[in-house]
This record gives sequence, structure tokens and C-alpha cells, in this order.
Amino acid sequence: MRIPMHRKKEKGFTLIELLIVIAIILIIAAIAIPNLLRSRMAANEVSAVGSLRTITTATITYSTTYGNGFPPTLAALGPPAGGGATSCDDSGLLDSVLSAGQKSGYNFTYAGANALAAAGPGCSTAGFNTYTVNADPVTPGTTGIRHFFTDDSGVIRFNASQTAAVTDPPIG
Repeated sequence: MRIPMHRKKEKGFTLIELLIVIAIILIIAAIAIPNLLRSRMAANEVSAVGSLRTITTATITYSTTYGNGFPPTLAALGPPAGGGATSCDDSGLLDSVLSAGQKSGYNFTYAGANALAAAGPGCSTAGFNTYTVNADPVTPGTTGIRHFFTDDSGVIRFNASQTAAVTDPPIG
């Protein structure tokens, strides 16, 4: 008489099966991560253009409201310290992030030109007759590729490789 020997069937995955699954996951990640980075850069660029439009609107509003030309600084478009009343020096036309000069992977550089002879009523600093704003990626190739420029004309221009200027083509 033979005694049957039962072999216990083991449950689980073999090492080869686990390695195949890990390899598939790594291949999918290698395809997806560059697309994610490109999407993030594109989103940052769209945000930068939107921010330049917001700055343009804020500078025009500042000029018509305070009689001080265009603002002396980007910070003058920001909110009042401590939540106080708005004034020529803290107009509250931009949020605190954008008025600080950096948002969504871009640095914003504001420069006024042709200063007014005297500050407007209630203003501590004279404004300007013209201005320019540059939006440059914080880390080119990572947070954005294109550089943007606008001035008191309101036209937004771009350059794919260096800081944009008035001579660059407008965005389309």
C-alpha cells in the first residue's frame, strides 16, 4: 500500500514575476516623467503670461487712481502691510506673491523709466512715465523655457533662449 504524499502548493509570486512587474513600472515611469515635466513647464509659462497681463492691468489702474504715473516698484502694487488701508505706496492691486516678484517658477523684474519730477499727492515716491517687466524662469529648462517681456504698451513678447526685450516677437 502506497501512502500518497501531498505537496503543499505555495502561494505568492516568484522572484522573476516580481522583477517583470518592477521593470514594467520603471518603463512606464520613464515615459511619464518627462511628459509631466513638460506639462509643468507649460503651465508655468501660461501662468507667467497671465501674471504679466495682471501686472499690466494693475499698473494702468495705479496710474489712473493715484495720479503718480506708473508705480515706482512692483511692491507698490502689493497689499498694505498689516492689512491696513490701501495707498499710493501699497495699492493692493496685486497679491503678495506676485508683488514680491516670483510666482509659479518665474521671476518678475519691474523697471520704471522717465521718472516724474515729483511724487503724486499722498505718495512717498515719484512714479514713472514708462515701465518694463521681464518674466524669466527661475531655473531655465526646468521651471520654464521661454522668457517674457512687456511694457506700458501692453504687448507681451517672448524669447526662447535669453531675457526677452521690446525687439522680440509678440506671443501669438
